[in-house]
Amino acid sequence: MHGLLKQSVGVGAHIPDAVAWPLTGGVSSEIYRVEAGGQTLCVKRALPKLKVAADWFAPIERNAFEAAWLRLAAHIAPGSAPRVLAEDAAERAFAMEWLAPDRYPVWKRQLGEGEIVTSSAARVGGVLGRLHAATAGRPDVAAGFATDALFHAIRLDPYLIQTANVHPDLHDRLLAIAERTAASKRVLVHGDFSPKNLLIGPDGPVVLDAECAWYGDPAFDLAFVLNHLLLKGAWRPQWRERYLDAFAALVDTYRARVTWEPWRSVEERTSALLPALMLARVDGKSPVEYLDAAAANAVRAFARAQLEASPSALGQIAERWRLEQ
Repeated sequence: MHGLLKQSVGVGAHIPDAVAWPLTGGVSSEIYRVEAGGQTLCVKRALPKLKVAADWFAPIERNAFEAAWLRLAAHIAPGSAPRVLAEDAAERAFAMEWLAPDRYPVWKRQLGEGEIVTSSAARVGGVLGRLHAATAGRPDVAAGFATDALFHAIRLDPYLIQTANVHPDLHDRLLAIAERTAASKRVLVHGDFSPKNLLIGPDGPVVLDAECAWYGDPAFDLAFVLNHLLLKGAWRPQWRERYLDAFAALVDTYRARVTWEPWRSVEERTSALLPALMLARVDGKSPVEYLDAAAANAVRAFARAQLEASPSALGQIAERWRLEQ
């Protein structure tokens, strides 16, 4: 880590007294808050085996794609990603600016505590749409993020294919969704666009944790974040209506940015993915940690019913979830 810190704080800096504190919350990397050379920064190193109950391995070269995604996002939408300060290719690590939690709260924490601000959801949708629109139809970005094998290993397989194995009657349907997602090459996808990876900063959302970055289907990012707004309603049913308001606001601002293909095409693919991802978060390799058995059963039953019904509109799914109360 010494060389990485030298790059981050300046080659002339005195850093033997650097102090690092491990941070919690992620399953795929070692992350540290580091005090060095009078500066505070964040250092992240990819792990070959993810910290989950199932055996889940992932290529560690994803670290380089994450740093590249952060740089590109910060260029497209200044302030939407932390600045990358240095990289160490040999260690599969990079350093980025530290964003203090008191100024940049995690959106997941806010949502879980009932701080459900519709305007925050709208800004999240706007940032996602802006990043997608700016990378649509760009051969240079597609070449830089041709990470199909990586995306299959850390997203399609653990989420959709593993869930298909748990539900044999839905096996072919889930595999078809996975195959269509893999074949859709339109924009730069974040791949883990979740409230846990979104900070609500004073100047707008800041996106973290882009190690799943892939040039592919924008519907994956949209379905991924919307899924969490539905799941929060199973966890905190007293706020389900407010989560659905956030859901609608996010969709509206995202839709306004869609210029690369008809909105109905994006919506149809997102509507197919959404219940598949709901089911994956209770029966895939990475189940959400906050649902008890009863809530997980309710999510499972709803997601299965939606997969069988094949909805093509996001509002339709939201309304059906509203009626589940």
